[in-house]
Amino acid sequence: MILELTPNITAAEKSALVVALQEQRCDFRELPDTDVQRIGIMNRAIREPDFFNRLPGVARTVPVRTPYKLVSRQMHPQDTLVRVGNVLVGGDRITVIAGPCAIESREQALTIAHLVKKAGAILFRGGAFKPRTSPYSFQGLEEEGLKILAEVRETYGMCVVTEMTAPSQAEIMQKYVDVVQIGARNMQNFELLKVVGRMGKPVLLKRGLSGTIEEWLMSAEYILSEGNPHVMLCERGIRTFEPYTRNTLDLTAIPVLRNLTHLPIIIDPSHATGIREKVSPMARAAIAAGADGLMIEVHHEPDKALSDGPQSLYPLQFGQLMRDLYVIAPVVGKQLDFGYLDKARAVALRSRGANDSRQKAAFMGRVGTFSHKACLQYFGGEVEALPVASFRAVFAAVKSDTADFGVIPLENSLSGSIHENYDILNDYDLSIIGEIKLRIMHHLMTNPGVDIGDIRRVLSHPQVFGQCRHFLEQHDWELVSVSDTAAAAQRVADGRNTGDAAIASQVAAEEYGLKLIAENIETNPRNYTRFVIIGKSPLYTGPIDKTSLICSTRNEPGALYETLKIFAENRINLIKLESRPIQGEPWRYMFYMDIEADLGADALKPVRKKLEQKTDYLKILGTYGEVPEAPPGEGAESLQV
Repeated sequence: MILELTPNITAAEKSALVVALQEQRCDFRELPDTDVQRIGIMNRAIREPDFFNRLPGVARTVPVRTPYKLVSRQMHPQDTLVRVGNVLVGGDRITVIAGPCAIESREQALTIAHLVKKAGAILFRGGAFKPRTSPYSFQGLEEEGLKILAEVRETYGMCVVTEMTAPSQAEIMQKYVDVVQIGARNMQNFELLKVVGRMGKPVLLKRGLSGTIEEWLMSAEYILSEGNPHVMLCERGIRTFEPYTRNTLDLTAIPVLRNLTHLPIIIDPSHATGIREKVSPMARAAIAAGADGLMIEVHHEPDKALSDGPQSLYPLQFGQLMRDLYVIAPVVGKQLDFGYLDKARAVALRSRGANDSRQKAAFMGRVGTFSHKACLQYFGGEVEALPVASFRAVFAAVKSDTADFGVIPLENSLSGSIHENYDILNDYDLSIIGEIKLRIMHHLMTNPGVDIGDIRRVLSHPQVFGQCRHFLEQHDWELVSVSDTAAAAQRVADGRNTGDAAIASQVAAEEYGLKLIAENIETNPRNYTRFVIIGKSPLYTGPIDKTSLICSTRNEPGALYETLKIFAENRINLIKLESRPIQGEPWRYMFYMDIEADLGADALKPVRKKLEQKTDYLKILGTYGEVPEAPPGEGAESLQV
C-alpha cells in the first residue's frame, strides 16, 4: 500500500503519522517523491485502507497488488541508475560488461582487459569462484582470482564484476570487487541474497534457469528489502525444450520488465546461446529491444579457455559487435559511448581540482529540449546541465567560465546545417572537443487522464509540425507554435487544459509529468541531429579521427581545387564541405570542412603547412573522435567460418 501525503503536511503531522504506523506494526519506508510525498507500507497492514485515509496528513491510499514492492515501478516510477565507480548503469548510455568466463591467470586477464577496453567495454567481468555442474571442472582461482581482478581495475580503470557463491565470501568480495554477481543457480538462495543486500555493493542478479519473471523480481526484492537499492537484472536465458542453443534467450522479458520495475536490465547473450556465432545477433537484438546493457564473454584464446570457450567471442568479433551497437543504439534513443570512462575520469579530476564543485555544460533552451537530451547522453550525470537563452549565450558561458562545456547542434539529417552556429564557431576562440548524433523522436503528450479524443490544440516548435505532418494530417487539431518543444510541454503541464497536447521529447514528458499518447510520430524516422561539444581544452583522451576546420581561398581559378587536392594526395577523406558568406565582404565565401584525420597530429604537420600555403585563412575548429577500430585479436584466422 502507498500512502500519498497531503501537499501541506507539517513536520509535526508527519512525525505523528510515523508513530501511528509504528503502533500498527507496519514495515514502511519513505518513497521517492513524484508530485507528492509518499510512504510505502511493505507488509500486509492489519488495518483497512479507510483507517489510513483518516490519519492526519494522508491524502489517499493506493493499493499495490504485486507481491514485490520496492522493485515495482508503482512504488518507484523513475528509472533507477546504478552507480559503479564513474559509470552509471541505466539511462540513455549503454553499459557493456566484457571479459572471460573465468579468471585463469594474471596474463590472461590483463590481456583480455586491454582488448575489451580498447573496443569500448566499460566494466570488466571474470569469475573467481565458478559453480560448475561437474565437481571435476575448473572451479576458479578464488581469492587469487579476486586479486587479479583488482589489478585489472588499477591498471585499466575498469570496475570489475564477479560472482559470489556463498555468504562466507562477503568479506573478500568487499575487499576486491565493485559489482557482486548472483548467478542463475543462486537466484533463490535467499540467505545469499540477504547478505549481498546488507553489503551495499551494486548487485548483478541473474535470472534462474527456470525462474519466472515474478520469482526473479521477488529475489531482487530480498536484496532491496535489506537496504541495497543498487540492483541490476540480468537475463541470461532460461531452460526450455529447444536443444539448438544452450538456453532460450527471453528478449520478451525486456518490455515486460520495463513496465513492472525501475531496475536496469542487462542481457547476457553468451550464456543464453552458448554458441559463438549466435552471440552477436542476440546482442544486437537486445539493444534494439531496449536493454540498458550487455554482458559479453570474450577470450583471446577461447580454444584454450578453462570455462565456456565455445561461447566466448574473439576480440576481433567483439570489436565489430561494438561498432554495430554504436550504429544501432541511436535508433532506439540510446548511445554507445566509447569515451565514457575517459570523460568520466576527466570530469571527476576537474571537479576535484575546483573544490569538488560540479562541472557545468551549457545548452540552448530549457530542460527537456533535444539539446538537453544530447547533454545528458554525452555527459550522463557527471556534469550539471545549464540552460541558457541563445546559441551565442552557450559560447559566452564557456568563454567566461560560467560553464565548462557547451552543447551545440550543427546539422540535421533532414533540414541541413544550422548556419548560425558555424558562424559563431568562427567568432570564438573555443574548440570542438567531441560530438554526438541524436535521433530526433517526437512524441504526442498530454496531462494524465486525457485521451487522444479530448485533444483540441497541439503545441510545439513550427519545425516539428513539418516533421510530423503525416500524423497531424489525420487529425483536425489547431497547431500552436511555441519557442521550443520543452516550452510546449511546460505550457501543457502548467495550463491543465484537457484539450491541449504537446509534441516533444520523452525527457520533456518525464520532466513535466506528462503521459505519452502517441510515440515516434515523426514522418521520416531517419531524423538525426549532430551536436558538438565545445570547450577550452580537450576532455576525451582516446583516438582522434576527425577534424573540423574553416578556411578561405584566394579569388582565382582552381583555388578551392588546389586546397582539396591536398586531402586527396594524402588519402584523407573529406566528409563535409559547405560554404558561408564572409561577413563584411560581399560575394566572398568561407568553407567549412570535416575530415577523417587528426590534423593536429605531428605526422600531419606537412599537410597543415600545405593548407596554410594554399589558403588565405585557416582555423582548426577542433580535433576529436570516439569510434575506435575493432581491436586485433589472436584467433582472428579462425573467423573464416
